[in-house]
Amino acid sequence: MSASCNFDGCTVGETGTCALERDPATCEHRVGNIGADAAARSTEADAASMVGAPVLERPTGMASFPSSRTLDPDAISKLMASRYVTVVGILGDPESGKTACLASLYLLVSNAELKGWKFADSKSLMAFEDIARGAREWNAGNPPEQMTVHTELSDDRRPGFMHIRLVRTGDGRRVDLALPDLPGEWTTELVSTARADRFEFLKAAEAIWIVLDGRSLANKERRQAIISRVGQLAGRLSTLLEGDLPKLMLVITHRDAGELPHSVITRLEGELAKREVTATVVPVAPFSDDDAQVRPGFGIEDLIAATTVGALPSFEFWPPSDPTEGSRSYIGFRRDR
Repeated sequence: MSASCNFDGCTVGETGTCALERDPATCEHRVGNIGADAAARSTEADAASMVGAPVLERPTGMASFPSSRTLDPDAISKLMASRYVTVVGILGDPESGKTACLASLYLLVSNAELKGWKFADSKSLMAFEDIARGAREWNAGNPPEQMTVHTELSDDRRPGFMHIRLVRTGDGRRVDLALPDLPGEWTTELVSTARADRFEFLKAAEAIWIVLDGRSLANKERRQAIISRVGQLAGRLSTLLEGDLPKLMLVITHRDAGELPHSVITRLEGELAKREVTATVVPVAPFSDDDAQVRPGFGIEDLIAATTVGALPSFEFWPPSDPTEGSRSYIGFRRDR
């Protein structure tokens, strides 16, 4: 073996002749060719190890759709930074019908039966599906005892919002609604203990629904207690919002059980007037036990219309005025307003 070859007995370094009768320039035993040959074998081994391997490398992050369940206040704030959003406060005792109103709204929109409105978008479809599922699950053709589930929040201090975007068919106006699905116990504690830390979002609300069970209001034995609680709730809201209340609506559910006497509505308005508060009364029937008399979803379109109507009076953008000799009308325009 010579210094230029590692094959035993080869003297290619001295004689120039390969002991294996090969071309010295390509013989794998030549010392100068070992690196290239090893690299070639390594390349072949690497290629063999790649057989059956993925063609593309795995991405660093997995693509996923955004969550479509309830949105927290931070998500609503980000949404409000990008577009105009109407935040609605929805209050009411347990079993008053708050969640049923939201489920009915979703079912009407999804079936294109919300008069005057069309569906445009929602960032919380799964949240709507969760609350509407009870309305779809019937037992042997019989309706369930309860159409919607009792609301429970994972965070006891932060509300969960549902978002829906509607288009008004009359003029094409787009409206984004942020609707909280709050447990009735929150409203009960607000009235009884004045715990208001969970209702800070109401300071950004443009409308507040106070949902009342129409069956309880129709009951003479329970009526006065409910009317008194509505007045107390209005007082709590006035204190929380420092007297600057947004549009207030008394949403009276179970219209299918009968129309509420006008005297009861007068008593409700009188109780609110004691605290210098006014409200619009909207009777609704999210679901109906008597479809022949009252259709399911009765009053929901009126509720949406009352929520989204502008509070500011319309005015003439550029009123006509007769020019005055020698006056500078352009500079003095609207100076008297």
